[in-house]
Amino acid sequence: MRITTSLIKADIGGVAGHVVVHPKLEELARKKLQEAKETGLIIDFYVYHAGDDLQLFMTHTRGENNPEIHKLAWDIFVEATEKISKPLKLYGAGQDLLKEAFSGNVRGMGPGVAEMEFEERKSEPVLVFSADKTEPGAWNFILYKVYADPFNTAGLVIDPSMHAGFIFEVYDVYEHKGVKISTPEETYDLLALIGTTGRYIVKRVYRKSDGEIAAVSSATRLNLIAGRYVGKDDPVLIVRAQHGFPATGEVLEAFAFPHLVAGWMRGSHTGPLMPVPLKDAKCTRFDGPPRVVGLGFSLHDGHLEGPVDLFDDPAFDETRKQAQIIADYMRRHGPFMPHRLGPEEMEYTTLPVVLEKLKNRFVPVEAE
Repeated sequence: MRITTSLIKADIGGVAGHVVVHPKLEELARKKLQEAKETGLIIDFYVYHAGDDLQLFMTHTRGENNPEIHKLAWDIFVEATEKISKPLKLYGAGQDLLKEAFSGNVRGMGPGVAEMEFEERKSEPVLVFSADKTEPGAWNFILYKVYADPFNTAGLVIDPSMHAGFIFEVYDVYEHKGVKISTPEETYDLLALIGTTGRYIVKRVYRKSDGEIAAVSSATRLNLIAGRYVGKDDPVLIVRAQHGFPATGEVLEAFAFPHLVAGWMRGSHTGPLMPVPLKDAKCTRFDGPPRVVGLGFSLHDGHLEGPVDLFDDPAFDETRKQAQIIADYMRRHGPFMPHRLGPEEMEYTTLPVVLEKLKNRFVPVEAE
C-alpha cells in the first residue's frame, strides 16, 4: 500500500507576539481535518504546534503535490486566519499566506511543506520534526550527521542495508537548481555545499542501495518569495526510521548537539537549536532561542499510532542546558556578528535603508 505523508505548516498568528499558536487555531484545524477524514480525502492526521507555527500532519493515498490535499491545508490556514487570528488580533495574522488565491499547491505560496510517498513496510516508524525561529538550512547539519556520519549512525558501518551509503538531493534556493550527491564517496563535495546553510539546502535523502526515500524537508525561503523579511521559514522534516534506515535513536542522536542556526529574533541572529518537548514549544527569550520538537509515529495502513513526544526525555536535559549557555554567549555579542547575521542575510531587513541613507556621506579613503 503506497502511503503519502504530508506535513504542511504556516504561521498565521501568535499569542503575545511570536510566541505560541492560539488553541482555537488548532481546534479549527482538527475539526476540518476530521471532516476530511470522514469523507475519505485523508486517512489520518495529527495537529500540533511548534512555537507560533500551526502544523498539519496528514496521511493519504493521493501522492505528493496533490491539489486536493494542498487546498485542504490552504483553506484551513485561510479560514483560521479570517475567523480567529484577525478577530482576536493575533500577532502576524496570516503572515505566511503570501498569495491571494490558491493555485494548485501551496509550494511558493508561503506555507512550508514536506511530503514523501512510499510503500508501507511491515513496520513503518515515521518521525516528524518542526523547528521554530530558524531556516531550512538548519536541517543540513542534522541530515549529514544521520545519513553520512558513522560516529553518529553506527548502522552506516554495521548494517548491510545502509553500508553503501545515501544520496543527498541538495537545492540551491537562489538559482532554483538541484543536484544529487552520493555519500560516502562525495562527502567532501556535499559538505562544501551544505555548510552554506542559507543557500544550499538538503531537500531529500535516498538510500543508495535501492533508491528508497529516507527523509524529506521543506525548502521554503520566505524572504526570497516575498522580497522582504516576513518572518523566518520555520522548516519541517519527515524521516523514516528502522529496518534499513537509521534507528530512531540514531536520528535523535544528531539533535544532542545544539548546533548554531540562523534565525532567532527578527530572523537576523544566530543561536543554538534547542530540542524541546511539546509543552515547551514556545519561543520567549529574545523570541527564542530557536527550538525543535519531534514526534514519533507508527503507521499501519496509513493510520497513525502515537505520537511519542521524542524530546520529552531527561536524556536531552544536558543538551538544553548547553543550548542555554550558548544562548547567553551569543546574546552578549548584541548587534555584532557572528550573533547578528552577515550582510547577505540582512538585505531583507533595514540594512539597505541605512546604507541608502548614508551613501552620500561615504567619502574616498586611501587603501591601507
